[in-house]
Amino acid sequence: MDVPAWLLPAPTVIVQEGVAGWVNYQHHLLSTIRLSLIGFAIGVTVGLVVAISLHLLPTVKQAFYPLLILSQNIPIIVLAPLLVIWFGFGVMPKLIVITLVCFFPIAVSTLDGFRQTSYELMHYMQMAGASKRQIFTKLELPHALPSFFSGLKIAATYSVMGAVISEWLGANQGIGVYMTLAQSSFRTDRVFVAIFFIMVLCMIFFGIIIALEKLLIKGRVKEEKV
Repeated sequence: MDVPAWLLPAPTVIVQEGVAGWVNYQHHLLSTIRLSLIGFAIGVTVGLVVAISLHLLPTVKQAFYPLLILSQNIPIIVLAPLLVIWFGFGVMPKLIVITLVCFFPIAVSTLDGFRQTSYELMHYMQMAGASKRQIFTKLELPHALPSFFSGLKIAATYSVMGAVISEWLGANQGIGVYMTLAQSSFRTDRVFVAIFFIMVLCMIFFGIIIALEKLLIKGRVKEEKV
């Protein structure tokens, strides 16, 4: 049975469109990369600040940790239109969407890393007269790095998806805009091109985080052994 090209294009057609249409979507791709990086940086900063604050203030953690969980129960696709109403069609609602999807894995994974700090080492440092700041900077923070990078890997891929979702709501350029225009014109080949580049961006961001993890954590382990 012959399948219409607009319904399911052949892989060769998708590749041809990806090569021939580079001029048409390169600015969309660059816009999504820029938006993803800015939102990712903000999300990581917010997540790290939240994790450190909740860790250092146990009473605040008991009150706000459930709210942290509840913040992820609201579907972004439902919340995003409200952000557009409140903040307009500028870059602000888009960055809020990306921050919301990125900060949670950072905050939760880093908190878990703090909690898994060796009790014996902490007791030893306390017996040696170390201050709370020294215990945090010399023991708890380094031991939380692996968990922090685990959250970074998740947030890195979420940042791209968050950028695309935010672009669906109203933007002049971006892969999300390119995909919406392709869908409305029944250019399924362009939709697959957009999906391909979204996957590539996620893999690139993920690979960068893995490289940084190996550089920082493994390099630190080698120094400690020496």
